[in-house]
Amino acid sequence: MEKIIKPASGYLLLLLELALIPTIALSFINDLLILGVIAAIALILILPGFFTLQPNKAMVLILFGAYKGTVKANGFFWVNPFMTKQKISLRVRNFENKPLKVNDKIGNPVMVGTIVVWQVEDTFKATFDVEDYENFIHLQSDAAVRKMAGKYPYDDFEAEDAEITLRSGVEEVNHSLELEISERLEHAGIKVIEARISHLAYASEIASAMLQRQQATAIVAARRKIVDGAVGMVDMALEDLKLKGIVDFDEEKKAAMVSNLMVVLCSDRAASPVLNVGTLNQ
Repeated sequence: MEKIIKPASGYLLLLLELALIPTIALSFINDLLILGVIAAIALILILPGFFTLQPNKAMVLILFGAYKGTVKANGFFWVNPFMTKQKISLRVRNFENKPLKVNDKIGNPVMVGTIVVWQVEDTFKATFDVEDYENFIHLQSDAAVRKMAGKYPYDDFEAEDAEITLRSGVEEVNHSLELEISERLEHAGIKVIEARISHLAYASEIASAMLQRQQATAIVAARRKIVDGAVGMVDMALEDLKLKGIVDFDEEKKAAMVSNLMVVLCSDRAASPVLNVGTLNQ
């Protein structure tokens, strides 16, 4: 697991390095070769141990294949020069996956694009548990999108009993996607801050057919509402005529009036009135 350490300040060793330079020069001038060689070797060995860290950066330290710790404090430091140093960014990053063709719960091919906001939380896992954590994030995010999309239908035109759909249940679907990606990336020490759908559409091979289906469903729903309203208006008109005694219809005349009113009220075009200049029976 991750072990946080704080190495020695680099400024003290930097002063020592600066002091070794004139020491080496004076040693060779005064024929003190052994002292000069030792000082030169010390200068060369100390130099690789220096490193700096900016805010939200980390340095993973490895000595001869063994993990020694992670430095997360920012500043100028010095460590054993034989240590291998691997810098990792702890800053919040995001990527946008291009629309991926997946199947929804009913099996329809849909295109889903996602945005994932993430950051490295455990440097040990990110360094040693996966080969390339950035590539791991992309691949696992794609797999999570496929699994999440298979839980919901695209919309309720296809599954009328669906409480949550990819198109309407935005908050629930995004939450499900975030949980799915978080579980997969936990193995790499990655914290998922946010995951959401950025693009959602039917795949091109069925987009036209599904659009026609949606339009037909909308037209049927609108017609049903128009018919319900027209029936109510006809019933109200007949009741008013009967109560006020304006005209008395037999069943045949009533049926004809109802037919005419329904045609006028349900037609998608303006009615063209025809005047009857004769009697009611003509």
